[in-house]
Amino acid sequence: MWKLEGIYAPAPAVFTDDGKYLDKDKMAENVKFWNGTGLSGIVVMGSNGEFVFLNPEEKREMIDLVCQNIGPEKSVIAGTGCETTRDTIELCEYAAKAGAKAALVISPNYYKKAMQTDRVIQAFYTEVADQSPIPVVLYNMPGNSGINLSSAIVAALAKHPNIIGVKDSGGNIVQIMEIIRDTPEDFAVFAGSASFLFPTIAAGGAGGTLALANVLPDECVKLYELSKAGETERASRLQLALIEANTAVTGRWGIPGLKAAMEMVGCSGGTPRKPLLPMPEEDRAKLKFIIEDAKRKAADI
Repeated sequence: MWKLEGIYAPAPAVFTDDGKYLDKDKMAENVKFWNGTGLSGIVVMGSNGEFVFLNPEEKREMIDLVCQNIGPEKSVIAGTGCETTRDTIELCEYAAKAGAKAALVISPNYYKKAMQTDRVIQAFYTEVADQSPIPVVLYNMPGNSGINLSSAIVAALAKHPNIIGVKDSGGNIVQIMEIIRDTPEDFAVFAGSASFLFPTIAAGGAGGTLALANVLPDECVKLYELSKAGETERASRLQLALIEANTAVTGRWGIPGLKAAMEMVGCSGGTPRKPLLPMPEEDRAKLKFIIEDAKRKAADI
């Protein structure tokens, strides 16, 4: 039976130079690169996949492309969260037919006041989980959505047989520990950032979906494995060694930085879709040094 665990890379979308279309050939090459690593799989259409910039047809193309190119020993999780319950369920159904193992579902967030009530959140996720043909993973991303899935609401939703885990990108390690404490043992709690992977795993988490895993996949897997093995001294050192690189491709330079870093490790990143702008040229040397420095430090641990 398939189990949600390990390290997943949230694949960036790669566009043609004019930004009008997905560059399917380059994206397929990226997937082949990840296939050769220790990653457990790929998340398609996470936040780093610029899913909010994709039209419905492109979303389906992204799911198909990753599912068709993923290695046989790896899994695909598809981001299917939409602003309406109906659209979310329909995308879950499509992802299931394409071969995705699970659906990563961010909460609707445009009508924030309404969505900040547990009643609405619980109704949304319950209906999606009731009708999705594949398991649902809750996605807590308050930095982008403005909605925080509290530990209490996650614990309540964890009772649903088709809700199997949560990816928490909020960075509140106390909340993450509360979720681990208050949910069943087989409920998978994933760190949503490499910056707090070690404490999440040490507390009983099951893995992580990490932007940095696109660029330094095996280093992130190494941190996961050391943490799982209880090698706390080495895991702590590696966690600290990866923090600056993780910050560079998340908070500091974001998606433009992640795409630039992809190019620096021999993959395709391309330019973000407008209105996002490419990483400033003058910052690229700084990013290259940070990525190479993290790789060197990780190799010594």
